[in-house]
Amino acid sequence: MTIAIGEKIPSVDVMTVNAEGPQKIDSAQLLGSGKVALFSVPGAFTPTCSAKHLPGFVEQAAALKAKGVDKIVCMSVNDPFVMKAWGEAQGANEAVEMLADGNGDFARAIGLTMDGSGFGLGERSQRFSAIIENGVVAQLNIEAPGAFDVSSAEYLIKQL
Repeated sequence: MTIAIGEKIPSVDVMTVNAEGPQKIDSAQLLGSGKVALFSVPGAFTPTCSAKHLPGFVEQAAALKAKGVDKIVCMSVNDPFVMKAWGEAQGANEAVEMLADGNGDFARAIGLTMDGSGFGLGERSQRFSAIIENGVVAQLNIEAPGAFDVSSAEYLIKQL
């Protein structure tokens, strides 16, 4: 069942990489305070994700913050080292927190998985964006398969 507006973000371990190496972070704790712009992509370094989705949030970070967003988080079903490298390659690490949902646990917990096996990707997260306020989903924008319309930073800014 897909998470809905008004529901709390589940508590699932996701990963990041810092100076000490890979670190587990509880999703409910990370996304549970303040106003968070969360977006998820099917895969790091993939065409639409690298050409449009992540760059849009990097470019619009100041505008999102001006609208009251405390934190911008990008999540994908990739390992934490890939997410760190992708963030570095995109110049995102100052503006966007890069999180790995390596096993797809978060995507499954919120009911937003997709089957990317036809492209050699296996189970992935659907492309979406959300505004989370103090751990509760306030806005949720789920893309149709293959689309990039409602999950962009620009679309999210209009909702704030």
